[in-house]
Formats: sequence, C-alpha cells, structure tokens
Amino acid sequence: MKQLNQIYINGEFVTPHGTRTLDLLSPVTNEKVAQVTLGDEVDTQNAIVAAKKAFKTFSQTSKEERIGYLEKMHEILKRRRQNLIDVMIDEYGCPLYFTTSLIDLAVDDFKIMAQLLKDFDLEPKVGHSRVRLQGVGVVGVIIPWNSSNGFIATKVSAAIAAGCTCVIKPSEFSAQQTQLMTECFHEAGLPRGVVNFVNGTGDVVGAEMTRNPGITKITFTGSTGVGKIIAKGAVESMKRVTLELGGKSPNIILEDADFATAIPQAILAAYINSGQACVAATRLLVPENRLSEVNELAKAAIAGTVKVGNPKDADTIIGPMVNQKQFERVQDYIRIGIEEGAALLTGGTGKPTGLEAGNFVKATIFTNVKNSMRIAQEEIFGPVLSIIPYKDEADAIAIANDSPYGLAAYITAGDKARAYRIANQLDAGRVCINGEFHDPLAPFGGFKQSGYGREFGVFGLETYLEPKAIIG
Repeated sequence: MKQLNQIYINGEFVTPHGTRTLDLLSPVTNEKVAQVTLGDEVDTQNAIVAAKKAFKTFSQTSKEERIGYLEKMHEILKRRRQNLIDVMIDEYGCPLYFTTSLIDLAVDDFKIMAQLLKDFDLEPKVGHSRVRLQGVGVVGVIIPWNSSNGFIATKVSAAIAAGCTCVIKPSEFSAQQTQLMTECFHEAGLPRGVVNFVNGTGDVVGAEMTRNPGITKITFTGSTGVGKIIAKGAVESMKRVTLELGGKSPNIILEDADFATAIPQAILAAYINSGQACVAATRLLVPENRLSEVNELAKAAIAGTVKVGNPKDADTIIGPMVNQKQFERVQDYIRIGIEEGAALLTGGTGKPTGLEAGNFVKATIFTNVKNSMRIAQEEIFGPVLSIIPYKDEADAIAIANDSPYGLAAYITAGDKARAYRIANQLDAGRVCINGEFHDPLAPFGGFKQSGYGREFGVFGLETYLEPKAIIG
C-alpha cells in the first residue's frame, strides 16, 4: 500500500504538520490502495508565506522566462503522459477513452498558454496612458476529483503566464494523481515557492485559503454550494474569485437533425466522465411527436454501445463512481426519479451484474420527464439522463433556460443557421453545436448559479491580471 506522506512547499517535499490520515480505496474493487497524510492550517499558512515571498520576484519576470517554464512543463507532461493516464484510471476510475482525452488536453494547456503569451500585450496603450497588466498575486487553486490534473494544468498554466504564484489544494481523493503532477512541477525547475501543493480537506485547507489575506485570488471548480461558501469568505479580504460550478446542461435535438446519429451521440454526451462532469448533457430535449422514436434509439444505443465496466478496457463508456458516497448519491436520485413518476427507460437502482465489488451504476435513462422534476433540475453527477419532450422551438428554448444552472448547452440541427439563432437565446457560458465539444481558446464558465469568471485562452489569462493605468 502506498504511503503519501509529503506535501510540496517552497520547492521541497516536506512532511506535513497535519497528522490526520485518509484511506484511499479503489473505485473498482473498494480495496484500500493508499493512505494520504492531510495538511492542516499551519501547512497552508506555510505554503502561502512561500508563495507570497516568491511573488515578489516571479511577478517581475519577463514573458520569455515564463514562456520557458510553460514550455518545459509541456515537455515533461508529454513525456509522462502515460503515467498521468494510468494513475487517473487507477485512482479515479475514469474510462480509458475519456482519460486519454482529458490528459492530452492537460498536456497541451501549457503549450497553448505559452503560444498565447508570446503575442499577448502586457502593456497596451490606451488614450495617452499606458496600462500595465500585472499578476494579481498569490492564487489559491481549489479543485475537485473528477479531472484533478486537468484542472491544475488549466489554472496553473494561466497563473504562471500572468506572473502569479500558487497554493494548490487538490481533492484529498486525488492524492496519487497530485503526487505525480507535483513531481512534474518540481522537475520543471520553477523558482522556489511559485507552485505549492497542500493535500487536505476543504473545511481545513480550503477554509484557511479562503480567509487568509495572503491569498489574493481564488480559482475554484466544484459544487455550487461550496462555491457560495468561498465567495462569502473571500469578500472579507476582497479576494478576486473565479468560480466554475455545477451544471444541468440541456441538449436540444431539432426535428431536422439525423436522429439515428444524434441520439447515440447525445447519450455519450450525457455519460462523459461516467456522468461525473459538470458539462454532461444530462437533459435531452426532443420533439414530443418523435418521443417514441427517440426512446427506441436510446434503448438500442445503450444495448449496443454503452458498456459499464472496467475503466481500463478501451470499449468501456461508464466506469465506477469515485467512491461509495457518490454511488449512494446517484442511487438516491434514481429512486427520486422513479418516485416522481418519470418513466424508467433503461437502468435503475443497484449495480450491474458482475460489478458488485465496485462503485458501478447502471446506465440509466428516464423518459417523458417533466423539467420541474428534481432529476431535471438538480445535478446528479452520475450516468443518469432525462429525456424531456418539447412542443416547438420556443418551448425548447424555454425548457433549456428553466434551470438554476447555465454552464453549457448543446444543439444538434440540420440547419446550422437555425442552431446559431437558438444558441444566442440560451443562458449558458458555452454552447456546442453538432457534436463539437471543446475549443481550448474559447472562454469557459457559467451563467447564473454555474459561477462567474472564465477560463481558457485570453479570457482565462485576463482573470489572473490586474490592470494598472500609468497616465502621462
């Protein structure tokens, strides 16, 4: 069994002051595979002191120096790519096909940010003034378990580009992934204190980061509930905050779409990352006069292409939930859907046959769902899809926007101009059309209770910069 008993502060692997430990279980077998020692408030304070000291000099580095560090990280991550994939599958249970995609995006984050920085003007002229865009300060990076190293790559690459230093609190359930990423940063030779890692829980390490005045900005990905706690705490010291929170993304299939292609594609969009994704398209909106056809296509897709199983298998679409707690949460929502009167098309409660040892959930679809039902309004974070019929285009838009969330939305249409017109009316930070999913230069973030602030590209970089006007 692995012992993960060090954190990374001021360029060194050190024994934490905290003594509490956490057992890490395999999501596939629920067997104990590692134990992590958790940091505490003292460890967090030490990391903040190191980052604050490092910021004094790192903030004054040239673009060329920062580009060099970003390119070095890209080289290291590219070389360690397979290790990053393997540890994510083993620790988190993400299916191979999706893990590979996530890690490749993470590796490229550093290269893309380096390329962007080369042409980014950090001292633009406005009127008769010069504006200096300088790093905001020490950044507290707080991230969840569903794409741990991916979130680190996106956030920290932008922070480094801006000349900021970081204190990173990954999920305590991602300690093995964190260990590997920490080793990569150490190998990159960044100045001491620029990047610091503290394993620990949100109510200890995260809380200290939120209240400590040494942190200037917090970038958080996670639940809306925790995001609200961070936002309230951050205002005391006027921290800048970027919050990427929950989602309940609508996927509108228009009547001129090719349903034989669109419906299987829509199911995969709902089940990305085993459904443990804030951008999962978990509300499928279809014309009510074609609901029976959609139901048959959905059942056929589940039977033919959606495998629940070992995440190491290339054909697995749905792996296990990250832990027993998350498994129980999804089971509760499936029971809620049945109690609410939604028609259970496939799946249901319990574990798939032969997968009883792990945290596996059946590929579940409810149909003829009313958008007012809890399964259509609340984020489940598992492989549970709600098929919701609509009357016409206006009704589809109204249903799509009838949600407390606004992170992502999807449209499939034969007439692309019509899809663009509908996209302009959706309350979502990102709208993906006809199977497109990601653009690393396009902004990513949410409307409404899906948060505020943006990541990726210029839009993400600017959230780590403070403009200073020098007039005259």
